[in-house]
Amino acid sequence: MSTLTLDNRMQEIASKIQNGERLSIEDGLYLYETPDLLSVAQLANEVNQKKNGNNVYFIENMYINPTNVCEADCGFCGFKRKPGEEGAYTMDEAALLKYVSDRWNDNIREFHIVGGHNHEVPFDYYLDTIRTLKKHYPQATVKAYTGAEIEFFSRIAGISMKEVLEELIKAGLDTMPGGGAEILTERYRLKMSPDKASTDQWLEAHEIAHGLGLKTHATMLYGSIESYEERLIHMDRLRQLQDRTNGYMVFIPLAMQPRSINAGLKRRTSAFDDMRTVAISRLMLDNFDHIKAYWINIGVQLTQMALTFGSDDIHGTLIEERISHAVGALTSAGITRDELIHLIKTAGRTPVERDTFYNIVKKY
Repeated sequence: MSTLTLDNRMQEIASKIQNGERLSIEDGLYLYETPDLLSVAQLANEVNQKKNGNNVYFIENMYINPTNVCEADCGFCGFKRKPGEEGAYTMDEAALLKYVSDRWNDNIREFHIVGGHNHEVPFDYYLDTIRTLKKHYPQATVKAYTGAEIEFFSRIAGISMKEVLEELIKAGLDTMPGGGAEILTERYRLKMSPDKASTDQWLEAHEIAHGLGLKTHATMLYGSIESYEERLIHMDRLRQLQDRTNGYMVFIPLAMQPRSINAGLKRRTSAFDDMRTVAISRLMLDNFDHIKAYWINIGVQLTQMALTFGSDDIHGTLIEERISHAVGALTSAGITRDELIHLIKTAGRTPVERDTFYNIVKKY
């Protein structure tokens, strides 16, 4: 029986983690490059166990995309449509309420709302979407509009991002999702999402939101043209902002989906990259309480594996997710509460139903 021994560099990193010292980008690069994936996983699992014990969180939520019309041309998107293009839609109030009522059950705690940057409708449209949901479903939290959407609203309304957020909060906004971050380096954004918020604008939108009392989410869309160093720069920028505001609740690494379901496996991230990225996220983001494994992107079995690679959250039931599925996600568009609970329990963890803000609703 052989015993795994850590090499000198891994021992140095393990000592830093055990002593509560922050890892550098160079440390992160080593963790991406070492063949010793199981040691990376073990370190991440230990950090997560200290923060969250055996708890694994989930929420019953509904995903709403009010419009797919978008001015932006992002290199990874299969969801957007141009005005008048076949398949383009913008829900009016009646369509929105019908969409929700057709899918509603009384366990749903959160609306998760993102959509296209639709310049054919005024800023009031986006405010009214929130007002309508709050009026008819006051018991549900509204998690709406990415940092990139906040910057877009600022442009179409001719007001500052702070004023945009103040108006959204008045309408009933409870929290912001983490989308639109992609990779927070300008090299990446100029190639992949040139029409959307810059790195600084995305971070500024969240910093303003935190200053106004909102807790928000953060994502990273990995697996295309970015380098490992750019992923780590992204994480470092998030943790620097978190040092200032403590406004982020969770980090969600999102695996890039191919543009077509028939694109072939070579266009997808590998299981090794997915697990390593979850683990490195847990180790680098020392000031984040939660790391989410997003089953929509990596599938339920890898999500279960991620629970020993540093993740403590598997997202939610997500009734009819559209954006990842528009670009070839192979997972189902929703999952039942019982399936989620089974997935967590068979990983030897404790299923914890939560609200948007990680308050415990029920332990199973």
